[in-house]
Amino acid sequence: MGGLILVTIQDTELSQGILLAIDRAKQLTQPILVSEVQKVEGINPSNFFAAGRNRFLGERFFWKDPNGTHTLVGMGIAKQIQSNQVVNRFMDVESKWSNIIESAIIIGEQKESGTGPSLFGGFTFDPVKKKTKLWSKFSDSLFHIPSYMLSIVNEQAYLTTNVVCTQHDDHRLVEKVNAERQAVLGAAARKLEFSIASIEHIDEIRPDEWKKSVTELVDSFEGSDLKKVVLARELRLRFNDHVKVERALKHLLAEQPESYVFAFEVNGDCFLGASPERLVKREGEKVFSTCLAGSIARGSTPTEDRLLGESLLKDQKNLVEHEYVVEMIKEAMNETCEYITIPNRPELMKTKYIQHLYTPVIGKCKQTTSLLDIVDRLHPTPALGGLPQEAAVQRIREVEELDRGFYAAPIGWLDYHGNGEFAVAIRSALIQGMEASLFAGCGVVADSDAESEYIETSIKFRPMLTALGGNKR
Repeated sequence: MGGLILVTIQDTELSQGILLAIDRAKQLTQPILVSEVQKVEGINPSNFFAAGRNRFLGERFFWKDPNGTHTLVGMGIAKQIQSNQVVNRFMDVESKWSNIIESAIIIGEQKESGTGPSLFGGFTFDPVKKKTKLWSKFSDSLFHIPSYMLSIVNEQAYLTTNVVCTQHDDHRLVEKVNAERQAVLGAAARKLEFSIASIEHIDEIRPDEWKKSVTELVDSFEGSDLKKVVLARELRLRFNDHVKVERALKHLLAEQPESYVFAFEVNGDCFLGASPERLVKREGEKVFSTCLAGSIARGSTPTEDRLLGESLLKDQKNLVEHEYVVEMIKEAMNETCEYITIPNRPELMKTKYIQHLYTPVIGKCKQTTSLLDIVDRLHPTPALGGLPQEAAVQRIREVEELDRGFYAAPIGWLDYHGNGEFAVAIRSALIQGMEASLFAGCGVVADSDAESEYIETSIKFRPMLTALGGNKR
């Protein structure tokens, strides 16, 4: 393994950085982050994730974008950033991150985004909504700086080692980190196999009540300013054994290559998904967003698939729903960008089970704009909240029984240069030992039909249900 040799040769630089950071921590009486980056070879990202199971179970993350430009895998928590602020929670995370980076010691700096000190995590859909036991392990804003992060950027692999040093540490920390890192890399060289847990029971959470809430919501549109409200529901699975996240992740990577595949472990629970929807990406001055709203199933033959796609492109309800998203994202991007480009009409985005109306947006962001600024302005888009935004979210609070937690909210990464990417966490599940909750939602508008919306959510459950061993139809 070429990567293992590289790591061993360059240990001395990290060791010096740790000793320097301990001195600085004593002078400033505050923790100091040391981050070392180096090119490595021959490490498979899925194997790297699996290698953390014994030592770092509950402290791992995985991210792969649809283009394969960035795959990020982290294990261990060098530092956690969390916030339960309702107001300015995005800026609170940014401020805490900036404070860490200001005093950090960075070794072997690389020009590629997603290398070096980086955050991975996300936000809850609505910090005001009353929490339930379901998401009790997640705070409203939660990010991890991993102890070890493998970044595959444009097919080149990098290993970032992050160590937080305090005034109470000494040279023994150097030995501990070196030994631990070698153990992680040694484990990553082995391919592990994981058994699949069988689903014993599927519980649709109050489907009749959900349909009734859709009908009542449609009736309430008359005489109100509401144009659209997104309602979500839950499917609860029970298994005969503990669910192996690695197995489900492997399935999603193989079956959903056109999606953002993510896993985020928190205190033993794991939020896992394959989302087709980018919220925003920043690469230097360039920013990219996606308008994704309006969907229909895939066909069982090429002809049926084409006809379904053509009908979606002409369907008035879906086109109106899509235009709501386009207008809102256009407004948010205009506020934060010097200019944007956006096509006049949507095209089709096809994933394995569903096809969507899709409009890409590209812009050049203002110098004063950060990635989390844009996330703040975009979330929640009408695709996951509704229109008008505030009134729709308020109605969701009143009508929806589900505690969405991180579902339908921003999840992604941010590096120390301000580059990063967030997806909208749909097509997702919260795995909890021998159980899992799957989430799906749909846009309710004035002419919505409860049964049709129910069928749409059933289709949207399919990617995660199949990944967890359920119905493959």
